[in-house]
Amino acid sequence: MENELKLVIEALLFAADKPLLIGDIHGCLPGRELPEIEKALETLAEDYDALDRSFVLKKVAQGYQIRTKPDYAPYVLRMTKRSMARLSAAAMETLAIIAYKQPVIRQEIEQFRGVDTGGILRTLLERNLIRIMGRKQLPGRPLIYGTTRKFLEVFDLDSLESLPKPKEIKEFGIGEAQATKTHEDKTPTADANQERPAETDPRIEDFQS
Repeated sequence: MENELKLVIEALLFAADKPLLIGDIHGCLPGRELPEIEKALETLAEDYDALDRSFVLKKVAQGYQIRTKPDYAPYVLRMTKRSMARLSAAAMETLAIIAYKQPVIRQEIEQFRGVDTGGILRTLLERNLIRIMGRKQLPGRPLIYGTTRKFLEVFDLDSLESLPKPKEIKEFGIGEAQATKTHEDKTPTADANQERPAETDPRIEDFQS
């Protein structure tokens, strides 16, 4: 019975094009309790680790997803013939500021960067890495920006609390001094999990510069 539950969950994970929340899985298994499903997921992850397969079961964006190990990503990309859609260093810096400062308005982002960010914000919105959370009660009612659930998926994060520390931010394309400043002032109140991801599921490698 338990093995059957694991196989059913495995089938759902393989068929999904996005991380499945525990509620998504439970919705397909109405006769099962949440602790049973959580235990089956834990056992499934252990099975994959023990077999040393080319994929792992990871918790991403507060959901579960079967993902190829990084060592095999170049071969997968070659097979799918996907072009590398990279973000510029400026876009990565802007994204890092939004991630650590959210909810944040354009004026605040531009105070950090010292340059206009209109074009970069449009690019990040098009890629579903950031979202508009509303408008701030200031003159002109500026738009408020925050990251999306897709942002968590792309950067292999379970939640905003999983963001790297300032010394690690260089990997994301932002200077150490800037990273320290944004980290100290961060207010991670945005609920990224309210945003549904896009249909595609690009890897983090697709956005590194």
